[in-house]
Amino acid sequence: MLFHKKKGPLSGAVALGLGLASCAAAAADSKGLPASPAAPLLPDEACVSGALVRPLPLLEAVSRALCNNPKTRGAWASIQLNAAALRVARESYLPTVRGKAQELDSWTATRIDHQPALDTDAHSLSPSENLALSWVLFDFGQRGTQVEAARELLAASRANLDLNLQQVFLQAAADYYDVQSALANLTASQEIESLTQRSVTVAQTRVEKGVAPVSDQLQAQTAFAQAVINRVKAQAELSTKQGALAIDMGIDPDTSVDVPLADPDVNAGGDFAAGLHELIEGAKRSHPSVLQAERELSAARAGERAARAFGYPTISLVGGISRSNEPLTPSLGSPSVPGHVSNRSVGIQIDVPLSDPLWKRGTIARARAAVAVQEETLYGTQQQVAQGVWSAYTTLKANTDNLQNAQSLLKSARESLQASQRRYEGGAGNMIELLSAQATYASARQQHIQAQSDWRIARLALSASLGKLGPDAIAANRD
Repeated sequence: MLFHKKKGPLSGAVALGLGLASCAAAAADSKGLPASPAAPLLPDEACVSGALVRPLPLLEAVSRALCNNPKTRGAWASIQLNAAALRVARESYLPTVRGKAQELDSWTATRIDHQPALDTDAHSLSPSENLALSWVLFDFGQRGTQVEAARELLAASRANLDLNLQQVFLQAAADYYDVQSALANLTASQEIESLTQRSVTVAQTRVEKGVAPVSDQLQAQTAFAQAVINRVKAQAELSTKQGALAIDMGIDPDTSVDVPLADPDVNAGGDFAAGLHELIEGAKRSHPSVLQAERELSAARAGERAARAFGYPTISLVGGISRSNEPLTPSLGSPSVPGHVSNRSVGIQIDVPLSDPLWKRGTIARARAAVAVQEETLYGTQQQVAQGVWSAYTTLKANTDNLQNAQSLLKSARESLQASQRRYEGGAGNMIELLSAQATYASARQQHIQAQSDWRIARLALSASLGKLGPDAIAANRD
């Protein structure tokens, strides 16, 4: 229903208020948005570009990966998209103002049959303008649930960015440690190559003196050739790992990436007896993937309420101003004369959608089903997080034990090799014993290097499974 009464024109402050409200909504939506893909995890780190530092620190490698990885950049863009969607939802609370202006230039010719004296010709220029206002005052929660759903989806996109940051952080750090391991393996391969070359020289000298069979020299040469092959493979493996790390950082894989050698002294102590249950329960509450699933569930529930609210009435404030300069006809049959018509109106309008509650039950059923799907997604996510914490925890425990075992193995293999070298060079040993000691030492070196890398990665993986991977975890891995 619409009530009319004469009053002053609608204030121009409506348009001004509309503009100010829109600007305020935009400011509110943009407040707190991350300035870069890495900002939530590394708030003090700007996204750097340009030449790499030599040697490259782990934190810079991770920072470049967080800024340039397609997963983090895509998640960051989703935040901007959902922030804009929230702004659109909030703008539904603003009034709608429409203006229209037109100018009609018309020619009218009137011809009366058999009465040419009554024929007339008229020309008129008729401008007209109108301004209409519509402002929904109450809608039983239609707009409110849409805003709530948009807000929850924005929060879910923030959690999704946090999740991607954790994953990319772990991947970049793991690739960085892989490069360090490959570099250490290359160094070890070069050492073994040098040792086998020395054995060739010693065996050749003993053969020439007639105190050793020529088979010793041939066996030493075979071991040396194998060591050269292993060194070439180690060099290729290092190049492959460097390329993977470069890709993580968003640069071409042929870019030279130099990293420092890993610290050979690792303090891998830790108490693995207490707190596992608390870790799992904490991760099920605060892990980014769980937070994302919870927010998406809240958005689905708001969507269900919105689907139900679409069948409810809306109450709106309406008003308008119009003016027309079209010529007027004072009375029936009289010629038109110049004049104008103006109108001002304001009133309350009630819209009742009669068909929606009857015909849109499928929309409500679909929204209810979406809630059920998100509930199961949340449960599955919590289970995955719990399993991830358990797996990372047990892996770290095993790698801690293996690191200590690898250190003992390397120490024994080194002492055995040194003893075999002294015995052979002194004439008391044999080549088979020396080559066996060299092979054992080479294997022990590789196992020790791999055990160090596995332990460092496992420690970060546990932090990532808890959703707490950050710069502090890098500092802790230097222990």
